[in-house]
Amino acid sequence: MQALVLERKGEIRLRDIDLQLVVGPRDVKVAIHTVGVCGSDVHYYTHGAIGAYVVNEPMVLGHEAAGTIVEVGSQVTGLAVGDRVCMEPGVPDLSSRASKLGFYNVDPTVRFWATPPIHGVLAPFAVHPAAFTFKLPDNVSFAEGAMVEPFAIGMQAATRARIVPGDVAAVIGAGPIGIMIALAALAGGCSKVLIADLSRDKLVIAASYPGITPVHVRTETLAEAVAHETEEWGADIVFEASGSPRAFDDLVRCLRPGGAAVLVGLPVEPVRFDVPAAVAKEIRIETVFRYANVFDRALALIASGKVDLKPLVTATLPFERGIEAFDRAAEGLPSDVKIQIRVAGHDG
Repeated sequence: MQALVLERKGEIRLRDIDLQLVVGPRDVKVAIHTVGVCGSDVHYYTHGAIGAYVVNEPMVLGHEAAGTIVEVGSQVTGLAVGDRVCMEPGVPDLSSRASKLGFYNVDPTVRFWATPPIHGVLAPFAVHPAAFTFKLPDNVSFAEGAMVEPFAIGMQAATRARIVPGDVAAVIGAGPIGIMIALAALAGGCSKVLIADLSRDKLVIAASYPGITPVHVRTETLAEAVAHETEEWGADIVFEASGSPRAFDDLVRCLRPGGAAVLVGLPVEPVRFDVPAAVAKEIRIETVFRYANVFDRALALIASGKVDLKPLVTATLPFERGIEAFDRAAEGLPSDVKIQIRVAGHDG
């Protein structure tokens, strides 16, 4: 079947590939409908690697997906042919020590779609364990189903932050993940969230949500904005979602004593961090790598209507224009948040 294949750094082709899809007794086969273009997909396209994960052979892209079940394994219960679903793309070894401790996202042997050498799902069909496949409520579209995966990162960040109702949070970076974090923080109980970025376009999108206050860092530092909003006390939580080394310059200054820094972005260069200032404030530092045990909660929040991700889908391109979708995502237009690819021709 045809798939969007990253042949090597800088080259994507829509071509036939044999993915050898075999439905095991606890698996489901899904006709893929919608797939989001993630920043990691784009990074593999433009750089050929993310850290130790290197594209050494052709790899199908895509891991933010929703579709319809067309076949179920003999031991699958709770899911049936015709169910509309989204899929958690990382499958761990459930017998690993990390999984037993509840941190299956950091299981060293986790198999994650579109992470070398594991193929992704920008193809007509995929086979996935039923345990990591979630039925979409009737009021959740395929487009929203494909947004559960990135929103789960926001949920993981909010969970790691240990939000107390009424907290004030700040988010550095108003890209897709930064906005997801801000929405998850509000849903988790924050009274307000400041979000900082260089792009006015991104901030306009973020500020369309009640409870989110934009900070354009070309005209005002985040530390100044936080001081103004908190009467010089500082934010309870600062989420770093930009991956910019410069984001760490004022991070500690933005926090109140005893506050929490939650690191989500992945800097590509070394960062400077004011350890004495962090110690003096006794801040808590948390890190986020994907997510664990929040996918169903992320879907539930979307289904409840408390989190509306529809405004974040900037454009949806058909499968045959998938390369164009990646080129547009790589361009990084300020007005773009999430680009999606529709694989199937039917609506839902």
